[in-house]
Formats: sequence, C-alpha cells, structure tokens
Amino acid sequence: MKRRAFLISTAGSVAGMMLLPKLSFAAEGQIDWYTGSDSNVLDFWTNTVKPAFEAAHAGVKLNLVDAGDNAGVQAIAERAVAAMQTNTDPQADYFEHTDPRLPKGAIEAGLYVNMKEAGLSNYSKVNPLAFDSDYSLPYRGSQVLLAYDTTKLSAADAPKTWEALVSWIKANPGQFVYNRPDKGGSGGNFVRRAIHQANGLDPKAFTVDNYTDAFGTEALGKAWEILKDIAPSLYDNGAYSSGNTQSIQLLAQGVVTMTPVWSDQVLQAIAQGVLPETTGIVQLQDLALCGNFSRAVVLANGKNRDAALKLADFILTEEMQNAILTELGGFPGVAWDYVSADLREKFADIIPASIPTFPAGAWEAAVNDGWYRNVAPTIDRKA
Repeated sequence: MKRRAFLISTAGSVAGMMLLPKLSFAAEGQIDWYTGSDSNVLDFWTNTVKPAFEAAHAGVKLNLVDAGDNAGVQAIAERAVAAMQTNTDPQADYFEHTDPRLPKGAIEAGLYVNMKEAGLSNYSKVNPLAFDSDYSLPYRGSQVLLAYDTTKLSAADAPKTWEALVSWIKANPGQFVYNRPDKGGSGGNFVRRAIHQANGLDPKAFTVDNYTDAFGTEALGKAWEILKDIAPSLYDNGAYSSGNTQSIQLLAQGVVTMTPVWSDQVLQAIAQGVLPETTGIVQLQDLALCGNFSRAVVLANGKNRDAALKLADFILTEEMQNAILTELGGFPGVAWDYVSADLREKFADIIPASIPTFPAGAWEAAVNDGWYRNVAPTIDRKA
C-alpha cells in the first residue's frame, strides 16, 4: 500500500498495474530507476529531475519505471540479489526510496552501495537528522505540520508548543480538527504527538520491539486522557475528519481555522490554489510532529552504477533541493543551510528542530485500537 492518497491529481503513469515491471536489457549509459512512491513523486522526477540531469550529463539517460508500490520495489531487489549469484545484469541501478535492510541480508550480500564511502561531493550536506543507514541516501522528507487560516489567526499568535496549541484549541472551540488516526497520517501523527507529550517528550522511548500490553496500556493511557480533554473543543463538539484530504477541505472551506497536515500535501495545495495563499503553516518547536525521509539506494551490481551515483549526487544539489520544496512540496534532504536563502526565509516557521518518528508494528495497532476505545468510543470504525 502506498503511504497515502494525495489531495491533488497529477498527470503521471498509472501505478500498481503490475507487481513487477517488464524486464529489458540494461542499455549503456541508461540508469534504470524504480519507484514505489506516489504518482506525484514520479511526475517530479519526470518533469523536473530527468531533464535537468540529462542536460548536465551528456550521454546519460534516465529510464524512470513505476514499480507500483513498495512490494514491487522489493520484488526487483530480490531479483537483483538472485542476479548477484549468477553474475548477471539485474536491470536495475537506482531505487528512489527503499530500506536497504530489505530484502533481509541484502546489505551483507553487498547489494547496495555504501553511500557514506561512495565519494559523493554533496554527501556532507545531508541533514544530520535524516541519516538511517550508510547504505541509503536521504534526499527528501515529509513531516506533519499545522496549517491555519491567517485571516483568523496571525502568524505571531500561531501556537508553537503543545501547551500553547491545547490552550488555543480550548479557547477557540470548534476551530480545530484532526482525522481519525487509522485514516491518514496527519491525524495519526497528531495522536502520536500527544503520546510523546504524555511520556516525557522522548520519541526514543518507543521502539518497534518494546511493545508490551503493560507498557502500552500505561504509556498510551496517559495520552488518551490528553485527547479526551480536548475532544469537546474540537470541530462540531468532538468530530473527526475521515482523512488527510477532508481535513484540508475543511480548512479550505473556512469551516475550521487549524488542522494537522502533511507538509507535501499542504505546500502543493497552496501552490495549486486548493488552499488560499493566506494559509499559514507552522511546526511545534518544543517537539515537532512526526515525519520521516525518503531514502534512495544505488545497486552495487547495476550495470550503470557509476552513472547512478552521479544521479545520487545530483539530487542533493541546491537546484534540486530547492525544487523539492517548490515543485514537489517536500522537505529538503540536505540541511536547510544548503537551500536558497529566500526559501529558508519563506519556510522559517516549519524548519524543524527535530524530526520524531514512531514505530509501527504492534504499536500501530495499539494506537489505533486504543484511540477508538478510549477517545472516540461512539464512532463506528467501519464508517
């Protein structure tokens, strides 16, 4: 499954038509690039990265292929592992986003290039908060922010801490909404921010392996009290939107003044007129709402590995990182010092001091189930 449905339709290739793209022999000087991300990401690479890269690297072509979803990318990775055993061409050079730990044993088998040791001229510019593995390259990010109507709430008064946000919600009943946590990551990460607030502002307290019923009941129970406390002050006396898109629609229609949003969705919505230019965006500065980075890998046994490494370096240039902000609506993968000064000024209120994450697995099920039982017991989960 892809991470979420996007608010804005884009003209791009239809994703997910088949699990594994049709094979073709790798051409000399052609980078075989695969993605399992949303269609807007493929459009960005097609319309912005590909022409710029090919213009800067004569004789090198980008072959952009939609793998459909993360499962499609993993199928290609498994094919590449098998190709290592037979010393054959995997017909793949670059994955736009994947976890190098997958398939299991891939790093140990030597499937992926060690990006830290690859000699990329722009590697030192990568945001230190973004590193996850020496074998992947963070190049774009997305994080949940707060979007608000500046005709009703000035930038100077926009809350920048959790306590200030809760105070504003209670002082402005009906003007804040978030979506049910299992229906979209913007509301889901608002709930997770409450969990962090209730547990010492320490995201590291939660790992994919440390869930137990006892710990979960204790840690999440404190968060449910916070969320129940603000529930009567929410939109329509405690209603919740059905997903990321509906939250933005309620803001666009002037029904609410503030809502959590994904950074890329809201920036695109403003750029394309779905939301007015009077829409403000802000990030909490005591502890930001959750987000993460998309991390590319280069296949060590790809026929055009060296050209793929040039692409990896190119995507970290100021030109491309600026475009991630302005064209894709994402966060830069490099430190903000390496994007243009005018963009740093424009987005000053959303530059995060931290990029917290929250584990999936057993924690995800516990969060979703517990929210319905404790915070919104009257809502039909299937509705």
